[in-house]
Amino acid sequence: MRVSAEPHVPLPVELPVVDEQLPGTDLKTQIVRFVLSGGFSAIIDYGLYVLLGLAGLPVAAAKSISFIAGTTTAYLINRRWTFQAAPSRKRFLAVVALYAVTFAVQVGINQVLYFTFDDQWWRRPLAYVVAQGTATVINFIVQRTVIFKLR
Repeated sequence: MRVSAEPHVPLPVELPVVDEQLPGTDLKTQIVRFVLSGGFSAIIDYGLYVLLGLAGLPVAAAKSISFIAGTTTAYLINRRWTFQAAPSRKRFLAVVALYAVTFAVQVGINQVLYFTFDDQWWRRPLAYVVAQGTATVINFIVQRTVIFKLR
């Protein structure tokens, strides 16, 4: 048995579906797919955010947990469907770095707006939408121009 000196890094978790061998999709198709997968992921993110808030978690904790659930869902769908990219450790690590940045942006914006707005029924959804929208634009641009161009 041969032992490698290099540490083994497992591939990221993947959806159990077969990759289609299709040529790259155009910008319009990618935007539509990104929005659809983002909408689905946002339902998971926001739903969990509200549930955790109702359960009494602090705003930042609830948003942090919901962000991780939503962005993990988004990555898994976008890697296969939106950008049709093969599994890659380099790409996965780049996505983790991007999500760390957008995590700070999204949780920070959400936190500032939540505590800036009056204590009204619309405070949580408005803070969420502004924070989510900002992170979504950043994610699409970086994923399309950098991350899913990596090999």
